[in-house]
Amino acid sequence: MDQPTRFPWDQFPDVFIHESESFVKNHHEYPAAKSGDVLAARELVEDAISPRVLEQLWECFSDQQPVLISAHAEEAGGVNAIPEAMTWSISGVLKWPYEQRVIQANKVSHTGASGFARLQRQAIFSGMLEGGLNYLLVDDFVGQGGTLANLRGYILAQGGRVIGATTLTGRDYSARLAPTGAQLLELRRKHGHLESWWCKRFGCGFDSLTASETRYLSRTPTVERIIAGLEEIAR
Repeated sequence: MDQPTRFPWDQFPDVFIHESESFVKNHHEYPAAKSGDVLAARELVEDAISPRVLEQLWECFSDQQPVLISAHAEEAGGVNAIPEAMTWSISGVLKWPYEQRVIQANKVSHTGASGFARLQRQAIFSGMLEGGLNYLLVDDFVGQGGTLANLRGYILAQGGRVIGATTLTGRDYSARLAPTGAQLLELRRKHGHLESWWCKRFGCGFDSLTASETRYLSRTPTVERIIAGLEEIAR
């Protein structure tokens, strides 16, 4: 299998989330936007994007001259139009440029997927970008955070810097992407002998997992259950 590119997190800020999951997913334009309807995506984003969060983004990142970059994901019903619509909206308000050449190269179908499915079917990216710039990640949803982690890794491997991330929605506890030292210590205490297998399978160690992925693996009772859960999805 193709391996995603990831790096340890160091000091990474929490994701800036604009609106509640219930508001976004119950919006009348959400299904169409998720399936590729650009006009529906723009209406959804216009209703859900938060002026307060836009102000926070400006306060945190404007002095770093950020370039917006979104994950163009193919879903079961079509290409998800929400991240690009969100990028256009943020760019229009804050006057930040955006990068369009990087695309998600595989279909992962994460919407409604289990934790093991999200871990097994990881997003892979392709396309050139300009190195040396400060990129701000944009996506419609943060769950386990794997797509953002992989997009960040791809940018870092291309010589760019990633200064933060924002999503239209997501659970509050998913906003923290970087696992704490205590979380990593607990995962290694419980499943430490899995880490070498994980490196071979996914190309990174536990320090490149997200906080939600770390928590999910720590809560799984045994290494055997983790491997079985991933292998079941892979078949």
